[in-house]
Amino acid sequence: MKKTLVTLLALFVVLACQAQDILVKRNGDELQVKVQEITLTEVKYKRFDYLEGPLISILKSEVFMIKYENGTKTVLTEAAPAPQTASPMPGYYEQQHLKLSGPRLGFTIISSRLRDNIKEEHHEDINPFITQFGWQFETRIFTLENGTSGLFEFVPLVGGLEQGKFLPSLSALVGIRGPKGLEFGIGPNVSVAGAGLVLAAGTNFQSEGINFPVNVAFAPSKDGARFSVLFGFNSRRY
Repeated sequence: MKKTLVTLLALFVVLACQAQDILVKRNGDELQVKVQEITLTEVKYKRFDYLEGPLISILKSEVFMIKYENGTKTVLTEAAPAPQTASPMPGYYEQQHLKLSGPRLGFTIISSRLRDNIKEEHHEDINPFITQFGWQFETRIFTLENGTSGLFEFVPLVGGLEQGKFLPSLSALVGIRGPKGLEFGIGPNVSVAGAGLVLAAGTNFQSEGINFPVNVAFAPSKDGARFSVLFGFNSRRY
């Protein structure tokens, strides 16, 4: 019985050592780490994806909050060194508009009904599989204490270039991104197929301060539907 308890205790310690902490910086960045030590002036941690790597230190003044794997969190109340033009509103830790714009590429699949409608109205005989190239202009409007963010996105795209076609589209979306990177949005869309709504969802992968978003979108209309998958990258700027 004693050996069993010791084994279970050792297993618990191993699992706890692998727990993932979230370090939330005052500029909105979220880092997946394993916190090692908090001193009077610094937070010391190791990257969660490289626990055998070096110990990294960051000033406490640059850290807003640490969310631990067990659900608890520590808010560091030390003020950031940079002067603030206005105090954050209660319940928010970042009120600056954070811009996350970058290129997008991917593809769109259109329904046969929509394809026939485009052919009839615009005299364009297009393949139902269309490549897309463009740019996503994204602004983070706010970020709540739990990491949830409000977004505004404007996405101009050009499709059909591989077929010698020029098929522009514009989308404007208002959305929400959760603390784990999952996001959902809705907004108007205008294209050669007409005007309508677009519904979008996606997630974001981060490496070395660069974001790699992946998004899917569905644009229904009375004349048919379109399904799109887009990839891209961006970095933070204000």
